[in-house]
Amino acid sequence: MNQANEPDPAVAGQAEALAASNRELAALRAELEETNRGVVALYAELDAQAEQLRNATELKSRFLSYMSHEFRAPVSAIRSIARLLQDRVDGPLTSEQERQVQFIQTTAAEFAEMIDDLLDLAKIEAGRVEISPAWFEMVDLFSALRGMFRPMLTNPDLTLVFEEPVGLPRLYTDDRKLSQILRNFISNALKFTTHGEVRICARAEPDDHVRFTVADTGIGIAPQHHAAVFDDFAQVDSPVQKRLRGTGLGLSLSRQLATLLGGKVMVESELGEGSRFSVVIPVQLPDAPPAATAS
Repeated sequence: MNQANEPDPAVAGQAEALAASNRELAALRAELEETNRGVVALYAELDAQAEQLRNATELKSRFLSYMSHEFRAPVSAIRSIARLLQDRVDGPLTSEQERQVQFIQTTAAEFAEMIDDLLDLAKIEAGRVEISPAWFEMVDLFSALRGMFRPMLTNPDLTLVFEEPVGLPRLYTDDRKLSQILRNFISNALKFTTHGEVRICARAEPDDHVRFTVADTGIGIAPQHHAAVFDDFAQVDSPVQKRLRGTGLGLSLSRQLATLLGGKVMVESELGEGSRFSVVIPVQLPDAPPAATAS
């Protein structure tokens, strides 16, 4: 009789295993709840940091925009006064005075260029840059650039060559943004090339893209610096770079403008063997009207 009332060892074992499983499940549930609380807290912290980053970015953009606008007036005044002096409005200049006035004019022009770049970067970061695409011929773009840079070419040992675009279609993109990219490339090439040539060309690329390239025979860039040349305020550490100061913003601005046009920028260069800066963009941006009806 007593043996009949004794618990079955198998049943007791199953009960103990079930209790152990329940304890393990309770522990896992508690651990999961704690993890969930940690994830929720982490997301809250990330949201707060993201909001702080957005506020900081907006503040930086507003500061750059405000600073750029405020600097325009005094820089314009300096350039105007220097131009009056160069025109001998107040009388003749000695050779030394003329040299100093030219230095003022050059420095003021560099400052004005930096202000323009800062303002453009601030607009891009704030999302206030609009793309205004239209149909245009590449030959017209090259003609405008040629007319812009030919008067600036004063070095007899340097040649500026624009290859005529042959067999390339019309483009539907923002020609002003594209021109700004190429102007930055050409300005850099002329600045860092003392002899030889700066050559600008356009070539068809696969998948209805076109590549614009500015190649020079200048000082070149070492491979380890290629990744950084398109960063904000990036400048290659070289004696020529130190002598020919720049803002370090032109190439960064070019990269961001190319992105807005659905393209990309790239560089090929070796130290002492010149550089090739390129921008590849689609032949036409989305929603292009028929080329035949473009005015």
